[in-house]
Amino acid sequence: MIDLRRLHMLRVVHQQGTVTAAAEALHLTPSAVSHHMRELARQLKVPLLEPQGRRVRLTPAGHLLIDHADALLARWEEAQSELESYRVGMAGPLRMAGFTTAVSGLIAPAAGRLRHSHPGLLVQVRECDTIASMDLLVAGKVDLAVVEPTEGGPPLDDARFEQSHLLEEPHIMLVPADHRLARAESVRLEDAAAEDWVVADPGTCDHAQRVRMLCAAAGFSPRIVHAATQWAAVWSLVGNGLGVSLVPRLAEGAAGQSVVRVPVSNENMPMRRILTCVRRGSRRHPLVDLGIRVLEEVVSDHRTMDDWPRSA
Repeated sequence: MIDLRRLHMLRVVHQQGTVTAAAEALHLTPSAVSHHMRELARQLKVPLLEPQGRRVRLTPAGHLLIDHADALLARWEEAQSELESYRVGMAGPLRMAGFTTAVSGLIAPAAGRLRHSHPGLLVQVRECDTIASMDLLVAGKVDLAVVEPTEGGPPLDDARFEQSHLLEEPHIMLVPADHRLARAESVRLEDAAAEDWVVADPGTCDHAQRVRMLCAAAGFSPRIVHAATQWAAVWSLVGNGLGVSLVPRLAEGAAGQSVVRVPVSNENMPMRRILTCVRRGSRRHPLVDLGIRVLEEVVSDHRTMDDWPRSA
């Protein structure tokens, strides 16, 4: 009988590229992971891993096994989900992860609602980027992630995950309160073509890349002068008249800043797609299902607001 835990370990070794990195992700020692990989290969009577410089890679037999392992592990998640339905009550934990604005605008409100509606449920929240969130899902450290399609990230049809649409989030223009665009009902990106721009530091997220891409689609290259590692710093730089920015609508800065959030006109409003992501087969787990439903409620509340405040 094949130990499903060893199939999971093989998948993590394949994902991480080294036994040491896989062991760290799994909270095991490298020797323990190596032992399980040797035992799995011995049991199946085929080599599964081979060295590639300082890394390891799957053999053809290993790739074949991974293809089947994804299906087996998904079925195991389904079985666990159905068994969990027989349990009385919901104690948790429900472990949720997401990128910065997803945590502040979606996950934190959802976790707060769950705390009130299910006092006995332990909800744990972790802020990290999309690729890290999906790595945590694979490693079994997170149950539900809020993610955005990212260059280099897993595709929508990745066999390890179930990804579902949650929100189409618009971007808005952030300008100083005394700026010429501050009183406009809406603006076009090209209206700010001659401005200095403030973006999030490229090392922290893909905000700068997105700003460049959207501005290029509007016909100009933004003059990026300032970069910050926190949204609060972006708000402060804009509020002190040092430039403008294009920010996700869920983004928030420190209160009291002299900034105005101006909608971008409908004909060229830049949007960001946000998804929920779980391990394939786990969607029907009662806690995962509850978490997704509460996230959808938070999104619905955002959509029913007549208007979001323009001044921060």
